Amino acid sequence: MTAAGRVLDLFSCAGGAAMGYHRAGFAVDGCDIADRPCYPFAYHRGDALAYLLRLIDSGEIERYTLVHASPPCQDKCALTVGTNQSQGWGGTHEDLVAPTRALLDACGLPYVIEQPNGRAAIRKDLTLCGEMFGLGVLRHRNFELGRWATGKPAHPRHRGYVRGHRHGVRRDGPYVAAYGSGGGKATVREMQHAMGITWTDAREELTEAIPPAYTHWIGTAFLSPRQEVFA
Repeated sequence: MTAAGRVLDLFSCAGGAAMGYHRAGFAVDGCDIADRPCYPFAYHRGDALAYLLRLIDSGEIERYTLVHASPPCQDKCALTVGTNQSQGWGGTHEDLVAPTRALLDACGLPYVIEQPNGRAAIRKDLTLCGEMFGLGVLRHRNFELGRWATGKPAHPRHRGYVRGHRHGVRRDGPYVAAYGSGGGKATVREMQHAMGITWTDAREELTEAIPPAYTHWIGTAFLSPRQEVFA
């Protein structure tokens, strides 16, 4: 274990969040229901909430310092409640935010819940954007902080549009669209470069990932003597 402690990374996908915590000095263990052969750290394949419950019941949760969770978010993300809903596209999606929070509250540890912009029922204790870190994506993400708090970074003005074709208009800009396909969406190589994720070339994993810079910032803030941790 590193001096910083150990993070449990739930609904881990390919490890964008995990890499940021690693760079902040934490050891990381991931859990996801899908096979993630490119995940760069220790990994458990299985249902994330069942795994968390098992860790709580066995007392093994005590080996962790912080829990990060990115539960399925398609049900209330901006794309689902905006364009897809207006066009009648897409199907039904799970919303696991509430049961995830309930178990995180029960585990007794500080935690982070991550969700995209939209109507997900989380507190927006932090909102991070690629422009804050000089990245080639905007990828706004909201974070609810449980049992700890920290200050919010300034959100700089965007330098232009996201490149691509949307709502009948094609625009150029300094950011790539790291989601979907067609309409000028980013290539795999462009997504890797824009987010700083080099260990996977799976499009599905890249479109769901958050840039490691976000959790590097969060992990560093958690370790800062200026942050507050609550019992």
